[in-house]
Amino acid sequence: MKEFWIIIKRYVRPYTGYLGGSILLNILSAIFNVFSFSLLIPILKILFDSGGATYSFIAWDQVKDFSAVTNNIYFYVGEWVHTYGQSKVLLALCLVFCAITLIKTGCYFGSSAVMVPLRNGIVRDLRMLIYKKIIALPLGFFSQEKKGDILARMSGDVQEVEYSITSTLDMLLKNPILIIIYLSVLFTMSWQLTLFTLVFAPIMLFIMSAIGRKLKAHSLQAQKFWSDTMSQVEETLGGLRIIKAFLAEKKMTDRFQKVTDNMRIKNIKVGVRQASAHPVSELLGSIMIAIVLWFGGTLILGDHASIDAPAFMSYMTILYSVIQPFKDLSKAAYSIPKGLASAERIDKILQAENPLKEKENAIELKSFEKGIELKNVTFKYENSRVILNDVSLFIPKGKTIAIVGASGAGKSTLVDLIPRFYDVCEGSIEIDGHDLRDVSTRSLRALIGNVNQEPILFNDTIFNNIAFGVENPTMEEVVAAAKIANAHEFIMEKELGYEENIGDRGSKLSGGQRQRISIARAILKNPPILILDEATASLDTESEKIVQQALDRLMSNRTTIAIAHRLSTIKNADEIVVMDAGHIVERGKHEELIELGGFYKKLYDMQAL
Repeated sequence: MKEFWIIIKRYVRPYTGYLGGSILLNILSAIFNVFSFSLLIPILKILFDSGGATYSFIAWDQVKDFSAVTNNIYFYVGEWVHTYGQSKVLLALCLVFCAITLIKTGCYFGSSAVMVPLRNGIVRDLRMLIYKKIIALPLGFFSQEKKGDILARMSGDVQEVEYSITSTLDMLLKNPILIIIYLSVLFTMSWQLTLFTLVFAPIMLFIMSAIGRKLKAHSLQAQKFWSDTMSQVEETLGGLRIIKAFLAEKKMTDRFQKVTDNMRIKNIKVGVRQASAHPVSELLGSIMIAIVLWFGGTLILGDHASIDAPAFMSYMTILYSVIQPFKDLSKAAYSIPKGLASAERIDKILQAENPLKEKENAIELKSFEKGIELKNVTFKYENSRVILNDVSLFIPKGKTIAIVGASGAGKSTLVDLIPRFYDVCEGSIEIDGHDLRDVSTRSLRALIGNVNQEPILFNDTIFNNIAFGVENPTMEEVVAAAKIANAHEFIMEKELGYEENIGDRGSKLSGGQRQRISIARAILKNPPILILDEATASLDTESEKIVQQALDRLMSNRTTIAIAHRLSTIKNADEIVVMDAGHIVERGKHEELIELGGFYKKLYDMQAL
C-alpha cells in the first residue's frame, strides 16, 4: 500500500479541493443516514409496541448513553401520539424519513460526482507526463524499448490506473468515514454487541486480503503480455508489405495467437480472483450478521436486556450498512494491487534517467560563426562495440563536408552526435569553441536542419508538415520554401493544395514527393547548419535528379554535413571524409582521393561498375 499512497500524493495534489468537497459530502451523507435509521426506532415502536409502555423525560444534560436518547425519543413520540393520534404521527415520521433520505442520497451523489473531474484529471495528467517524458528522453532509450510496449503503457496501463486506483479513491474516502460514524453510533446503542461484532470484522478482512495477495504479480504478467500484443500489432502494421510478400501471414498469426493466448490465461486468473471478491465478502458478511443476530437475540431475551427489540432492529439496519463499506474496501484491496502493477510499468518510463544532462547556466547559441570540431571522439552504444574510435574532424563554417564509407562504418552515429542526440563517451565536440555539453540543447538544435534518407512526415496537411517547428509561418513563406524544394507543382496538383492531408507518414505521396516536402521543411527553418543523411539514397534516378536540384539550393551558403552512398552526388564537396570501422581512413577532395587509389577509389570503382 506504500506505493499506492505515493501515487496518490504525487498525482492527487492538484485536486485537493475536490477531495475536500467529497469528504464533507460523505460526512453529511453518513450523518443523515444515521438520522434516517434512528427514525426507524419510533416508527417500529408505534407499529409494534402494543404494551402501552410510558416513558419519562430525562433532561438532556443528564443523558449519558443511547438508551437515554431513545427514551426521550419514545417520550416525545408518546406525547405526539397522545395529542395527534398514531396514524398522523406515523405519517409525519415517514415523511421526515423520506426527506432525510433525499438529502442523504443527494450528498451521496454529490460526493461521487465531485470525484469525476479528479479521476479524469489524474488520467489526463498521467498521459501528459508520459508524453512529455517520451519527448524529453534521448533516442538511446527507445533503442532498448519496444514501441508497442510504450504504447501499451500509455493506453492500457493508464486506463488500468484509472479503473483500479482512481476509481477506488472514492471508496477509500467514503468508506472509512461511514465506518467510523456507523461504529460510533453502534457503540452508543450497545457496546457489548458492537465489541462482539468487531471481533469478526478483522477475520473477514484478513481472509479477503489473503485471497488477493497474488493479484499484483498476475496483473504484472498480464500487462506484459498486453505490451507484447501491442508490439506485435505495431510491427505488423509497419511490415505488412513484407509479411504479404514473403507469405508469412500464418507465421505472424500463429505468433500473435501465442501471445494473446498467454494473455487470456493470465487475465482469466486475474478475473477469477476479482470475481470472487463479491461472493466471498457476501458470504462472510452474512455469517457475521447471523452471529450478531444470535448474540443480540440472547441480549434481548436475557433478564437484563441492554437493548430492546425496536432498537435492535435499527441496530441491525445500521450494522448491515457498515458491512457494505467493508465490502467496498475489500474490492479496493483487489483493485489497488492490479492498478499498482500498471503504475509500476508507467513509473519505469517516468523515472527513467535522462543521461543528457543540461547545465543550469548553459550557453545560449545565438548564431554560428566559426565551425564544428570533433576532438578525439570515441563513442559506443550501451552494451555494444565501439562505433567511433578516436575521431577528430573540423567542419568550417560555409563548407560542405561529405562522409562516405561502408555500412556500419559509423557515419550516421557521427552526425547524430552533432545535434547531441547522444553524448560522446570520450573526447569532445565543440561548436564555435563551446563544448556541446556546456551549450543549451534547444539553442544548438535551432541552428541545425535535418533531411534524412527516410522522410519523417506526420499525418497532417502539407502546409503543417512544411511549417513543422516554425512559429507562425505565413502561406507565402511556406510556398516560397516549397518552390525552392521543387515541391510547389505537385502540391498544386492535389485537390486541396497545401491543405491536402498526406496520410500516415506521408503514405499518400511518392518517395520523391515526401523527400521534397522534407527539404521544404528544412528550407523554411533556414538553419545555418545542414545535416543530410543519405537524402537521395532511396530514390529512382528521375526523382533523385529533382531532389538533388532542391538540395543544391538548400546547401548554398550553408555549412553542410552530407552522408552519401552515391558518390556521384558529393563530387563537388569541399572535403570528403572516408570512414571505415569507426576510424577516418582518408580525407580530401574527390580528385585527390581518386589519385590516392585507396579506399575511396575502391568504393567509386564499385559504383561505376
